[in-house]
Amino acid sequence: MDLDIAGLRVLVTAGAAGIGLEIARAFLREGARVHVCDVDREAIAALPRTDPELGATLADVASRADVDRLFAEALSRLGGLDVLVNNAGIAGPTARVEDVHPEDWDRCLEVCITGQFNCVRLAVPHLKQSRNASIVNLSSAAGRAGFALRTPYSAAKWAVIGFTKSLSRELGEFGIRVNAVLPGIVSGDRQRRVMEAKAQQLGISFAEMERGAFANASIKDYVTPQQLADQIVFLCSPRARTISGQAISVDGDLQMLA
Repeated sequence: MDLDIAGLRVLVTAGAAGIGLEIARAFLREGARVHVCDVDREAIAALPRTDPELGATLADVASRADVDRLFAEALSRLGGLDVLVNNAGIAGPTARVEDVHPEDWDRCLEVCITGQFNCVRLAVPHLKQSRNASIVNLSSAAGRAGFALRTPYSAAKWAVIGFTKSLSRELGEFGIRVNAVLPGIVSGDRQRRVMEAKAQQLGISFAEMERGAFANASIKDYVTPQQLADQIVFLCSPRARTISGQAISVDGDLQMLA
């Protein structure tokens, strides 16, 4: 299927590894031009060898100075902007709420929701000039369900949904579509670390934790980063021109979080 996005100018946050890199590569395969940022210095340094078509900036989305520099570099390279993918996020602490360090709470919200604001506020003036403008915000299944022992992360991901819905209403008159994607249990090292930490908190084995997590899903399998990337690329194509304000789950029909 030709998605008609050749030449699309795309910025993906946290795009040098993991889900973000899969998103960036999916856009490249469709002929888009892509710039990424990441806090991982080694991942950024590897891109000229592994993905030479990607532009990249070392930046923390929680830092407004870093985001200012990111947009200066990305816009200089791309010559404008059609798509912002707010992928950056961190897992935050795994602990009972009374044991969560306030600094860990602050950092989780600074990256997972304030980081999205930091990028959107600079992106919008440029997206208004695009004929196919989209923002995709990464939320989570934790953005529509309670998540015991993960309160900072869940609170931030619920906030992403409200941010997305409000932006859709605010920016629709300019033809800018805004959607959120809610991944479920995604394959990879990050998910494994999260599940291991929660298993330790609950005093159970990783295998028990994994079984409990999938017990609440209709499709008892991990979501792949490529599935998420494919969904996001479609949402940013003209074929999705009337899809906005949506919180789209890619989670195997996950009914609750263990």
